[in-house]
Amino acid sequence: MSNSKSFLRWAGSKRRLIPKLRIYWNSGFTRYVEPFMGSAALFFAIEPAAAVLSDINSSLVETLCAVRDHPRAVCNRLHRLPQGKEAYYRIREEDATQLSSLDRAARFVYLNRFCFNGLYRTNLKGKFNVPYAASKTGQLPSQEVLFKAAKILSCAQITTNDFDETLKTVQPGDFVYMDPPYAVQNSKIFRQYGPDCFGTDDLARLASALPDIDSCGATFLVSYAMCQEALEAFDGWHIQRVQTQRSVAGFSRHRREAIEILVSNCKLPDEFN
Repeated sequence: MSNSKSFLRWAGSKRRLIPKLRIYWNSGFTRYVEPFMGSAALFFAIEPAAAVLSDINSSLVETLCAVRDHPRAVCNRLHRLPQGKEAYYRIREEDATQLSSLDRAARFVYLNRFCFNGLYRTNLKGKFNVPYAASKTGQLPSQEVLFKAAKILSCAQITTNDFDETLKTVQPGDFVYMDPPYAVQNSKIFRQYGPDCFGTDDLARLASALPDIDSCGATFLVSYAMCQEALEAFDGWHIQRVQTQRSVAGFSRHRREAIEILVSNCKLPDEFN
């Protein structure tokens, strides 16, 4: 099984939980479906033969499509961009609507690499406003990394959609992985995409979609913060508590152990028992 990694940094990524998440996956599934793709860490780790990836973040979707279809062009543009704090803020202030789609994709990867904590956050005008990170961001993804990502993404249909629309396309034999932004009493642990991307009402919408996924013959897996709202919303399904590490306020020196839950309609793997 693959050990590939996403070329994006992402606040809330389930990279540390992949060994536990991938136990639910097997090659017998028809497709991999992920309606809150973010950096798609689990998708890259398992490299399915067919996939549907979706997100409400149109800039993210455009970037993944550009890397999938034109990795060399994105890489060339990306590595021509100057680095450093001043360059970062100058590039951040560019009007992305005036750039080509390939230049926007390179800019997205650049800002994602050098921004604080891998956050994607916008102001009320929809403008990316995450500050520069002075250290611990790593290097820009190389041509080799982007070409490998393009190969893995070649199996995927990538769309901009609300999760409801993506879940309507689920078919028998699909494996559906859902990792929505965490909304605990309407207070997000990771404030991604702006102030109103996922609240407790959306959690209820997500929970109400699970019976349809189950009845059509697909398998689902949801990862979520351990909280009373989630336990109530997902009551009746298999729930497993897992320990992970979370960064408080985004600072690595304040990392703490946290409990999250994995919710599924399939029997818990023996490895968890």
